[in-house]
Amino acid sequence: MTTCRFESDRPYQPILLILTGSTTLRGSGIGPGMSAITLLRSATATAHERVDDAFGGYDLDHREGYRRFLLAHADALPGAEAMAAAVWPALRRRTPLLAADLAALGTPVDVAVTSTADTGPEAWGALYVVEGSRLGGGLLARRVGHGLPHAYLSAVHEPGEWRAIREAIDSAAADQGAAWGAAMIAGALAVFARYEKAASAG
Repeated sequence: MTTCRFESDRPYQPILLILTGSTTLRGSGIGPGMSAITLLRSATATAHERVDDAFGGYDLDHREGYRRFLLAHADALPGAEAMAAAVWPALRRRTPLLAADLAALGTPVDVAVTSTADTGPEAWGALYVVEGSRLGGGLLARRVGHGLPHAYLSAVHEPGEWRAIREAIDSAAADQGAAWGAAMIAGALAVFARYEKAASAG
């Protein structure tokens, strides 16, 4: 049984309460003590857990289970990375590594790297999920069966990279209104839903 962890397991708090409660907002923006990262962790915790559960049945120690796991990621990652790269051009995309691992398993797939010009708050939410999943990938790489390719899962953050991304998300959200924050969360939830759907279909 394998669990695909993303970034956090903090308790879920209703999105509307987070965005509109008087203790969490300053004017119309994200309030004192509630950074965008904290907001995202709280508001996406349930979706995060569903993705963990959906991927929990994939056995990475065996070739077929691992192949199916990678195929599910191939359904979700390319589009999510395209969103994330729109606001973080320095994104080190893992889509090519994922394609290479699948090809090495005898399953070449079309996972072309794409791009988008949409730099709205939804893209920042996507960046949070895409790069949060990189943390879990490093742990999962240790569970991949001996001799199986694992370049995709092994592509962990470079020193200081995840901190820089978190700080960029917080900076982008600073002094934004509740609608901006809701859209950021919606973008993150859409990516989690993309992964959950792919895992369930696989």
